[in-house]
Amino acid sequence: MLQRIQTIYLFLAALAAGVLPLFLSLFADAQGKIVFSKDDLLFLGLFLASTVLSVLTIFLYKKRQNQFVLGRLNIVLNFVLLGVLVYRSQIVSGGAAALEKGIGMAIPLVSIVFIALANKAIKRDEDLVKSVDRLR
Repeated sequence: MLQRIQTIYLFLAALAAGVLPLFLSLFADAQGKIVFSKDDLLFLGLFLASTVLSVLTIFLYKKRQNQFVLGRLNIVLNFVLLGVLVYRSQIVSGGAAALEKGIGMAIPLVSIVFIALANKAIKRDEDLVKSVDRLR
């Protein structure tokens, strides 16, 4: 069913990973040029993969176990994205002041929180179905 709370969480995670990186800066490079996700193919691909996984997870509502696994895979992908963002910003800007880091570096964290909430709701639904099956 698409009207579940996990659908809202997954939609917000897809929105955060798909739309926000296009408008929020990730970091500033050594020359002071602001880097957006659309400027670097690696970042764009990772954000797009996270968005696609979130949308795909929404439409697997009949297979809760697969939804849960894809949610965990998406969390791992967002941790990889966060690691790449931190690594690239430290290498490019030389680890300079925090003012050079953009607000866009927090987008994977927002996605992780929403996906974790969705996984919690999926797990709750799965436990409810298992408890009803025991009563039959």
